[in-house]
Amino acid sequence: MPVKQGLEQKLQQKLSPLQIQTIKVIEMPVQALEQYVKEVLSDNPVLDDTPSKGEDEPRDVSISEVEEREQSGGSLEENYGPSRDDDPPSYNLHINNWGKDPRPEYNTFSVKQSFTQSLMEQLGYRNLTEKQRTIASFIIGSLDDDGYLRRDIDSLVDDLAFRAGVEASASEVEEMLSVIQQFEPSGVGARDLRECLLLQLRDKKPTPAVTHAIQVLQDQFDSFKNRHFSKIMSRLHLDEEQMREVMDEIRRLNPAPGGQIDDSYNDQAQQVVPDFKLDYENGQLLLSMPRFTIPELRINRKYSEIMETGRVSQNRSDKEAALFVKQKIDSAKWFVEALRQRQNTLEATMRAILDYQKDYFTDGDESNLRPMVLKDIAERTGFDISTISRVVNSKWIETHFGIFPLKYFFSEGLENSEGEEVSTREIKKVLRELVDAEDKHNPLTDDQLVDGLAARGYKVARRTIAKYRSQLDIPKARMRAEL
Repeated sequence: MPVKQGLEQKLQQKLSPLQIQTIKVIEMPVQALEQYVKEVLSDNPVLDDTPSKGEDEPRDVSISEVEEREQSGGSLEENYGPSRDDDPPSYNLHINNWGKDPRPEYNTFSVKQSFTQSLMEQLGYRNLTEKQRTIASFIIGSLDDDGYLRRDIDSLVDDLAFRAGVEASASEVEEMLSVIQQFEPSGVGARDLRECLLLQLRDKKPTPAVTHAIQVLQDQFDSFKNRHFSKIMSRLHLDEEQMREVMDEIRRLNPAPGGQIDDSYNDQAQQVVPDFKLDYENGQLLLSMPRFTIPELRINRKYSEIMETGRVSQNRSDKEAALFVKQKIDSAKWFVEALRQRQNTLEATMRAILDYQKDYFTDGDESNLRPMVLKDIAERTGFDISTISRVVNSKWIETHFGIFPLKYFFSEGLENSEGEEVSTREIKKVLRELVDAEDKHNPLTDDQLVDGLAARGYKVARRTIAKYRSQLDIPKARMRAEL
């Protein structure tokens, strides 16, 4: 087969380091960004954000001062040129492993006991043989985050043999599972919801309501799931008051006992921290970004001296060290510029949203929330839609009427009976009001909800009602029925 040689021209677009850095920091919420700044400071040894301790101590040098010196004396590459030797650089780099946060008291760790640890601690108080303890430990390790055992006994027997080297019978595993099901929180180790609720009821004082609730879950669980209360009352000979007491007992149970104990060891507890703060004073909307400011990064005086030495020295190792510092300074400049662009992009986007939804932000009335999509804000800011999407993602704003994710203010629109475009958010609000005001003994069907919205001037299809109801976590009419 002959070999052909030819030329091919391709046009490729590559992102610069600054663009990559900017995209990365724009997507970050403020908590993640603060942590990222600390990581950059720790990874880049030439940077310092702490002031000098005394007046007599040599001060650090700003990045702009280094740039001025380069312009006056020529760049490092111009003075020395790149190293042509294949030998590795003769200098060694030591990166400090300590963070640069001057307030170490903020670097806290979770001290909550994990779910697995809690169960293992309770297991330690039981008088068991070594084999029983191994089986019980294996079962505890097989529980999911909600505290359920989602695997069948036979598979546990096989895994104990292959993975733990323990020959156990199904009855031995069942016995240890029953031990674990006696642990706190009540309901742990259940294999399904029915067993979980029954375990909790059996731990309660046996009042008539508890006894009836156990009977309902044991004998009429399918009817209970489908809320066929009349069938349950007829079959178990319960009156309406007794059935209401049964429902009250079951509602107080926890369907996910494993969720009661935190199983995470995050450096900081997860919480919402707003990127923006909006105040309303004297008829004016005042926007601020108080949680984060661009840090004034300076070059550690030690590395500044390396730069100066390398500028005048003819020693090869001094040149290499100075070139290394120059690369790190370039990286620092990209980082600071990316932070500045993030600040400007976020502020411009948020101000465009405020301008678009000015009537809503004045008093927080959802009926004033206009239909708005990413394209609307992209056109106002001049940014790409993908940039607006990155800004909106995982960002929050604190207003005088609550804290909201930026995604909350975006919604599509529908026309009302007067031909005006209204936000789907407004329609969902009306839908929620109709459901809240309905007769709980005879809940509104989707067709009746369509009629109710139409009476208020909103023409919505039945399938749209079903979609909005699902988004609002509103069950079907039958599942909303109460005694």
